[in-house]
Amino acid sequence: MLIFLLPLAAVIMLLMPFVPVIAGKRTGKKAKNAVIFNLCGFFGIVLVAIILPLGGFVSAEASTAVAETVNNNAGLGYIAAALATGLSSIGAGIAVAAAAPAAIGAVAENDKSFVKALIFVALGEGVALYGILISILIIGNL
Repeated sequence: MLIFLLPLAAVIMLLMPFVPVIAGKRTGKKAKNAVIFNLCGFFGIVLVAIILPLGGFVSAEASTAVAETVNNNAGLGYIAAALATGLSSIGAGIAVAAAAPAAIGAVAENDKSFVKALIFVALGEGVALYGILISILIIGNL
C-alpha cells in the first residue's frame, strides 16, 4: 500500500502551489515564485535521494543471494529503451509541429496538395514509431 501512496504524495506535493493560483488567491510574481520554489525543492530532494545511496552514505546489508542476482546490464537496457522512445517521440513532436501548420496552409491554398501534405506529416510520426520499435527490440534482448 505504501508503494502506491508515496508517488501519489509526491505528485500532490508537486501540484500544491497550483491550488492558490487556480483559486485566484495568488497571481503574478508571487505565483511564479511559489511554483519555481516548489519545483526546485522537489528536484533537489530527488537529486539528494539519488546521490546519497550512490555515495555510500545510506546502504543496506545485502545478502550474497541478492548480490549474485543483481544485473546492471538490464538496468542500462531499460534506460536505453526509455531514451530511444522518449527522444524519438520528442523528435517526432518537433517534426509534426513544423510540418502540420505548413500542411494546413498548403491545403488551404490548393486542395490538390492534401495527399503530399499528409505524407510529410506521417513521415514525422514515423520517427516515433521507429523509436518504439527499437525499444521493443532492446527490451526483447534483455
